[in-house]
Amino acid sequence: MELLRERVALENPEEVTLVGSSLGGFYATWLTEHLGCRAVLVNPAITPHEGLRAYLGPQKNLYTGHAYEFTEGHLAQLEALYLERPGRIDRYLLIHTTGDELLDWRIAVARYRGCRQIIVAGSDHGFGEFGDYVDCVLGFAGL
Repeated sequence: MELLRERVALENPEEVTLVGSSLGGFYATWLTEHLGCRAVLVNPAITPHEGLRAYLGPQKNLYTGHAYEFTEGHLAQLEALYLERPGRIDRYLLIHTTGDELLDWRIAVARYRGCRQIIVAGSDHGFGEFGDYVDCVLGFAGL
C-alpha cells in the first residue's frame, strides 16, 4: 500500500483514476480517501479482513505458483486499512454484478450509497463482461 500511495502521490492525485477489482477495490477506496483520486470499484471487497479469514495458512500465488503463508498479521494489516464509511463519495464509480458468488452486491450498494453505480444483472465475481463497460469507466476518468 505504501508503494501505491507513493506512486499516486507523485502525480496530481485529483487527476488520477484507479480501477480496482475485488481486493483492488478495497485498496482503491483507501487511496481515494487519503489522496483524493477517483476510483472505479469493480465487485469491491468491503471487509477482506473478515472474508479472507478462511484462507489462513499455506497458499500459492495463482499466477506465479509462488508459495506463501497467509497469516493473522496479514488480516491485521487489511483491518488497519478498513474505513468505516467512505467520505469522498463523489470520487467513486461502483460497478457490481448481482451474480458475484463471493461478494454481495447489496452490501457494496449500501456502503457506496450516493456515488454513481452500475449494477449488472447476473455475471460473476470475475466479471467477464467488463469490456462492455470500458466507455463508462473512461468517461468517469474524464478520458
